[in-house]
Amino acid sequence: MTQEDLARRAGVSLGAVKNLESGAGANLTSLVKVVRALGREDWLAALVPPPEPAVSPIRMLRERQKTPRERRRVRRRG
Repeated sequence: MTQEDLARRAGVSLGAVKNLESGAGANLTSLVKVVRALGREDWLAALVPPPEPAVSPIRMLRERQKTPRERRRVRRRG
């Protein structure tokens, strides 16, 4: 498939296809249209970050730091 064919199929300009291919980028709408024209919607999933885990170790640590600690006396052996 030529760049012209892809641009026509995706409904974007030839310049947008050339920019995407060269790595110069394009707007998000053009990217999605080209990906769909290629039949590779699965590539779009790579752009979405994975869902946040149900248990976040960082969040647990921050919550733990917010609560005051119980003070304990240290006995010295003598």
